Amino acid sequence: MQSLADITDVAHVIQLAVAPVFLLTGIGAILSVLINRLGRVVDRFRTLENLLPGASDTTRAAIKVEMKILAGRARMVHWAIGFCTSSALLVCIVIATLFVGSVTGAQMPGVIAILFIAAMLALVVGLLCFLREIALAKGSIHTVPR
Repeated sequence: MQSLADITDVAHVIQLAVAPVFLLTGIGAILSVLINRLGRVVDRFRTLENLLPGASDTTRAAIKVEMKILAGRARMVHWAIGFCTSSALLVCIVIATLFVGSVTGAQMPGVIAILFIAAMLALVVGLLCFLREIALAKGSIHTVPR
């Protein structure tokens, strides 16, 4: 039978794990946005690809320019998804390490700190890739002067 101290220790670890779980929720929302953007880029690329065979030379050149921009956007979203997913995985490892440390009695604050810092760095890089993709998307908008 477990003692009250053991149950209290597990309850404390659960309290410590709540903040990273909320972080996982936020990363999940970011990943959802990124996946939707990637889907839109791929759909637009396929539409342009279908227009390419019947297009005139002038139109074909414009289509190829847009396809090149879309390929760059897709690459940035891909990197953003990779880094944000890595961040989520590292946060999961932080949570698991908290519980393993609690059960085994091992003190691993250094490991937990390094994993959490790595998770935050991966998230920052993922968000920077997302920001770059947004800049590419905005740069491809052509406005007509009034």
